[in-house]
Amino acid sequence: MATDTIPRPASTSGLSSPWVQLCVGLVCMIMVANYQYGWTLFVLPIGEKFGWSKAAIQVTFTLFVLFETWLVPAEGWLVDKFGPRWMIVSGGVLVLFSWLFMSFASSLAMFYFAGIIGGIGAGAVYGTCIGNAVKWFPGRRGLAAGITAAGFGMGSALTIIPIANMIKNTGYEHTFLTFALIQGIVVIIFGFFIMAPSASFFTAAPKIAPGASRYQATPGQMLSTPVFWVMYLMFVMMASGGLMATAQLAPIANDFGVAKTPVSLLGLTMPALTFALFLDRILNGLTRPFFGWVSDHIGREQTMFIAFVIEGLGIIALANLGTNPVWFVILSGLVFFAWGEIYSLFPSTVTDTYGATYATANTGFMYTAKGTAALLVPFTSLIAAKGNWHPVFMMAATLAIIAGLMAIFVLKPMRSAYTSRLSTGGADATPKLATR
Repeated sequence: MATDTIPRPASTSGLSSPWVQLCVGLVCMIMVANYQYGWTLFVLPIGEKFGWSKAAIQVTFTLFVLFETWLVPAEGWLVDKFGPRWMIVSGGVLVLFSWLFMSFASSLAMFYFAGIIGGIGAGAVYGTCIGNAVKWFPGRRGLAAGITAAGFGMGSALTIIPIANMIKNTGYEHTFLTFALIQGIVVIIFGFFIMAPSASFFTAAPKIAPGASRYQATPGQMLSTPVFWVMYLMFVMMASGGLMATAQLAPIANDFGVAKTPVSLLGLTMPALTFALFLDRILNGLTRPFFGWVSDHIGREQTMFIAFVIEGLGIIALANLGTNPVWFVILSGLVFFAWGEIYSLFPSTVTDTYGATYATANTGFMYTAKGTAALLVPFTSLIAAKGNWHPVFMMAATLAIIAGLMAIFVLKPMRSAYTSRLSTGGADATPKLATR
């Protein structure tokens, strides 16, 4: 078992501890989780009120994810330069106003605008917290990124049932308003407690993950390497299927005819859709530290292969057995368990490869792949317009399995060759060592 070899910063503040900072980031991530993972519960009520199509409503989700991801590199650059505090506080303000606007929105344009500002805010929180985590834990980047990302993946588990009940009893508008205030205010408060490691922390020589480089590449240097773009493509391939399930699970359950069917598992009885959402959020959170921890020990690419292939097989099984309410709950849980680890594996792999000094910006560039993948979500509604989700499932499964094979046969040898050239001073060994 790995030991904590991380040197402590010179600051005597009780907040300047890796584990304290991990907890602060975790709380912030939990508070922005519903903006992505609770959205599916609002789609049908909004459509019933205004008569809009699911595809039109889901553009809100796509815009949210695009702005959540594509601005993270710029936000990360600001964090690496000026620190994380005000980025988190600003993100909290934006996510508060996002759902506040949705509570009284009466046009698609208003929903789209609210989705955009929510995406900017959630991205500011997400990118900052992940970047901060991999900086504080150079020897356990997979675990640290996994625990932090678990807050985003699992944070909505405890609120899925209250949100569903509140929508049913008081309407989606009141639900948006209530959770906007709760989530936004908590993020703003905790934002004042987050801090980055000191300069002396970077210049120390802590234990780092196997296969990691000690070179510190700037974003421009990273973007000039083919290794990054292979990882980016793999991220898009994996993220597309999971985002489809995240945004479309309620419509899928309704089209399968299982949404309201009671299911009894683990001593609990709930409608299949509510049960699936509850279980999915828990497993989507647990997978991130679990596979992050596994990758710290057996390697990033080997872990990717295992998880990605399981994801592909799970999607195929869900496509064929999902009309049974019990199997719908179980297999949707498996799909989310084998998908969520991308949010710990890719940030830790990027930081292993390109260093921690510019980790927030560098992992932010990788995170834009999620935004690229989100462009496919509205098209899945069009493809399955008549309730036939089989082509969508097969496409997602194929991409996941191919990504798993690429991890072993493409990414692993390319990344090994790249880090070897750096260690021997090869032509592309231009990244500089941290000096701040």
